[in-house]
Amino acid sequence: MTVHGETSLREELKQLKSIERPRVIAAIAEAREHGDLKENAEYHAAREQQSFIEGRIQEIESKLSSAQVIDVTTIENTGKVIFGVTVRLLNVDTDEQVSYQICGEDEADIKAGKLSVSSPIARALVGRSEGDVVAIRVPSGTVEYEIEEVEHL
Repeated sequence: MTVHGETSLREELKQLKSIERPRVIAAIAEAREHGDLKENAEYHAAREQQSFIEGRIQEIESKLSSAQVIDVTTIENTGKVIFGVTVRLLNVDTDEQVSYQICGEDEADIKAGKLSVSSPIARALVGRSEGDVVAIRVPSGTVEYEIEEVEHL
């Protein structure tokens, strides 16, 4: 994963442990005070939320413990597309420019310009260099992109 991806996961983990978990524990305690737990919807909702939070905490801790963090700013820019770079593409047919950062699956957000390394577009780009024209198969057919610039941001 990228450095930014690791940072955002650590921030989410901190939020879950220091704010969300204590809030849910307090909600469970308050719901217990209302009496019969079998018919207490607030109690069951809080327990379900606690279960979700604990599961997410375990998932994040597992990902962080096994993640390999790659900082592309420390890697020499050779103009080649690798994991973590930001690549500016030019659609050969429409002259439309797009820019994507190739990142890990957990960080992917196409609206924010972050492509998962396992996506079809990223797989077609990895290993290519600036100036290459790449034909990428998309749902609407095949689109040709020219790699204009590879940035190590």
